[in-house]
Amino acid sequence: MRSDRDRGAHAARHRRRRVGGPSDRGSAVVEFAAAFPAVVLLLLAGLAALVVVTAKVRCADAAGLAARAAARGEPDSAASETAPSGATISVQRDGDLVRVSVRYTFQPLGLVLHERAVARLEPGEGLS
Repeated sequence: MRSDRDRGAHAARHRRRRVGGPSDRGSAVVEFAAAFPAVVLLLLAGLAALVVVTAKVRCADAAGLAARAAARGEPDSAASETAPSGATISVQRDGDLVRVSVRYTFQPLGLVLHERAVARLEPGEGLS
């Protein structure tokens, strides 16, 4: 006949088997292996979005700087430094307005970013 101590040990083993028995071994590793590619993909998508937004802000800043510089009759060297490398900056005079367009192609995704800015010519700059 079993003693109370033997029954308690048997019940503890029985409970242990039900909760984390041999059929559950390795399930955490399998779940991690299944979820890992999705987590990596989400991280890469977030990083790409951050890089694209940063490039878009740099293009907008460069367009604004170039428009203000052209309105004052100055070269747009600050705009060239602000824009992402490989961006094209075009400046047009339209009456008393200066229109600047900055275009940049984000190569890994083939995404074209286009920003514009307009500034009014400073007095005395439209005569030249």
